[in-house]
Amino acid sequence: MLTQIKGLHHVTALASSASRNNTFFTHTLGLRRVKKTVNFDAPDVYHLYYGDELGTPGSVMTYFPFPHATRGRRGTGEVATTAFAVPEGSLDAWEARLTDAGVTGIDRLNRYGEHRLAFEGPDGEGLALVEAEDSRLPWTGGGVGEDIAIRGFHSVQMRLRDAGPTAELLGAMGYKEECRQANVMRLVLPEHNGAGTIDIETVDAPQGTQSAGSVHHIAFAVEDRAAQLEVRKALTEQSYQITPQIDRDYFYAIYFRSPGGVLFEVATNEPGFDRDEDRAHLGEALKLPSQHAHLREQLEKTLEPID
Repeated sequence: MLTQIKGLHHVTALASSASRNNTFFTHTLGLRRVKKTVNFDAPDVYHLYYGDELGTPGSVMTYFPFPHATRGRRGTGEVATTAFAVPEGSLDAWEARLTDAGVTGIDRLNRYGEHRLAFEGPDGEGLALVEAEDSRLPWTGGGVGEDIAIRGFHSVQMRLRDAGPTAELLGAMGYKEECRQANVMRLVLPEHNGAGTIDIETVDAPQGTQSAGSVHHIAFAVEDRAAQLEVRKALTEQSYQITPQIDRDYFYAIYFRSPGGVLFEVATNEPGFDRDEDRAHLGEALKLPSQHAHLREQLEKTLEPID
């Protein structure tokens, strides 16, 4: 069993409008935009990162906003819900805030004794706020008070036709089954960065189709490249087809497809989002990967303006 995994690093999803996505996460949810860059493989598309003050691993929601993309079809083989941790007793205030903002799909739920508020993002993506004891420091510069502000990820819930093989993989990655409720299995890392929970919902349904509102991949955190190589070696020995280490400027990444169909990434905590920007000004300037630097003039004219 691996011990290098520290929890979630980031969750990356697809959107249909950069400005609408940016407004929702920075104003409605009060997260900090910690990086404004572009997709490595499609430089005419933003890659936007939202999180706490520094974009600490375990707090970062990222998006590829493809202009005017149609909505994805929900189904199996995907992440159905991304949940954020908020302070105990804060859901009433959040429900009022989201309602005032015109957010759809709001629903109060109780799972495993936890109070949660489910809702939809601007492209219909499944999101939730979960009341939890959490010592992580929130970002409050987005207008949400410290008494209710998001602390980081709580968990993700995958929707699969067969939970067994993915649960076995997560077990090899250090997760342990904690409990089950109806058709949902919960797996938790014994020690983690605050974002150490994965729920797997088993559903007999067609495969989902990725587009706006779909999660593209989930990333698990490791400290550094050495730990990442240890994870790669162990999983390769279990016959998983894993990419080489890829430099993503703010972390190094390896990717592989999990048995249930969800794309997994393992990302390093180093070097971080402040490697090319002062911490006081994270996410303000358009930052380009070196291979796309020559496109700056064109991209600054064609990318949708965002605050």
